[in-house]
Amino acid sequence: MTFETGAVLQPGRGEIPGALYLPASEANTFWGRLPCETDVAVLTVDPGDIVTIDTISHEGILDDQGRDPVAFFAQHGVAAEAVLDDAVAIAASTGRRDPAVDGPHVVTGPIAVRGAEPGDVLTMTLVTATPRVPYGVISNRHGRGALAGELPRGSENVSVFAAATRDAAGSLVGTLPRTPGGVPSVTFPLHPFLGIMGVAVAGDERPHSVPPGPHGGNIDISLLVEGASLHLPVQVPGALAYVGDPHFAQGDGEVALTALEASLRVTVRFDLITKQDARARFGEIAGPLAETAEFLVPTGLDEDLDVAVQKCVRAALDLLHARFGMEESVAYAYLSAATDFNISQVVDLVKGVHARIRVSDFDD
Repeated sequence: MTFETGAVLQPGRGEIPGALYLPASEANTFWGRLPCETDVAVLTVDPGDIVTIDTISHEGILDDQGRDPVAFFAQHGVAAEAVLDDAVAIAASTGRRDPAVDGPHVVTGPIAVRGAEPGDVLTMTLVTATPRVPYGVISNRHGRGALAGELPRGSENVSVFAAATRDAAGSLVGTLPRTPGGVPSVTFPLHPFLGIMGVAVAGDERPHSVPPGPHGGNIDISLLVEGASLHLPVQVPGALAYVGDPHFAQGDGEVALTALEASLRVTVRFDLITKQDARARFGEIAGPLAETAEFLVPTGLDEDLDVAVQKCVRAALDLLHARFGMEESVAYAYLSAATDFNISQVVDLVKGVHARIRVSDFDD
């Protein structure tokens, strides 16, 4: 990861590591909805291709923030030239999003992968995730969050500005005031990742950008940092992949509604696994499956958190049987003794749970 305090990656400027580049222009993005089968790809790639993609955070461009990112961020001391040009263009665009029925997220895509067919598995690996700006926003909106109806206390939504810097050791950290406008501040580690990685759904209806599902979408799994992969069951020819909802950091749960939302330039490798090979490696993949160097990460998604946990456990059992040949009762015991089940998020209508199965336990 590369980052310099004060650096701003405007469209087309700065380092572009991938062989292909997809800017977050109006023509290349959706706002509040996710691609479906009838949408036309803005880029077509071969399996194995590596693409650098610009993403835009929705924080600072939404209607309840004035839909003017230059003015919004000026309140926090950000100069106009440090506001992203593509964010300004998206905010100024008309007829793209109805705040009454659409979600908040800007997604870049769709990207068609040659040869992808329903039943195959698309693997999206995050090669790099570079902050485009040295700041972000954490918001709590009325009717949303883990304490909906209780927080925020006042009548207005609360958006907390955060700076991104490097500490004395050179690590990326976020900084928040302990009280509005107050000092001293609190700092915390940053781990940039994409909240949204997905494939198009079948049919001609674009899904809302907030609830995740078998297509992926807004899964908000903070383990999906540089080097991690997300495996998704392909639902339409070409897969029609997309990315968005960039984060600088997120705690599991994302309890206030958003985490540290901020724009990223990401580089993603697109790989394709045939249906037969995917079944041998992972079992029946009914939804998102993440993978890091340390963990296999099956998921469970449901409006009911208890049901989401159950779905995640079943997915983990199936994965352990397919990958390592574990008998069900032994796998169940192993999960209880050795695997953490984490709440991905509780704020996206459909709640998420993910398991962390250590691959080092199966080195043989």
